[in-house]
Amino acid sequence: MSDDVKPITVTIFDKEYVVGCKEDEREALFASVQFLNNKMIEQRDNGKVIGSERIAVMSALNISHEYLEYRRNYESMTSDIDEGIARMQSKIAEALTRGAAFELTSPTDAEALNNDAA
Repeated sequence: MSDDVKPITVTIFDKEYVVGCKEDEREALFASVQFLNNKMIEQRDNGKVIGSERIAVMSALNISHEYLEYRRNYESMTSDIDEGIARMQSKIAEALTRGAAFELTSPTDAEALNNDAA
């Protein structure tokens, strides 16, 4: 893949923009453009915001809010997973410790100890 940044023309809310983009990032760029266009159309169709600049700002604000909500939920979920893993590791360590203790006091060891004492 090429790391060369090439100019690409994209259309956002009926205006053309030239942006630099690596070849391997084009698909993500086009998906972002489509997502932004959809958000801006949604804002316009709600009828509460007039003017393309205001629509762009409100769309950006909504996208930022959605992103921050997603990030907060993701971080919470990650924290929950980390806590679950820590509990499992603790239980495994406890079971292994009990298993090692069990091996030391298994019936054949206990018999050998009793025979030595006798």
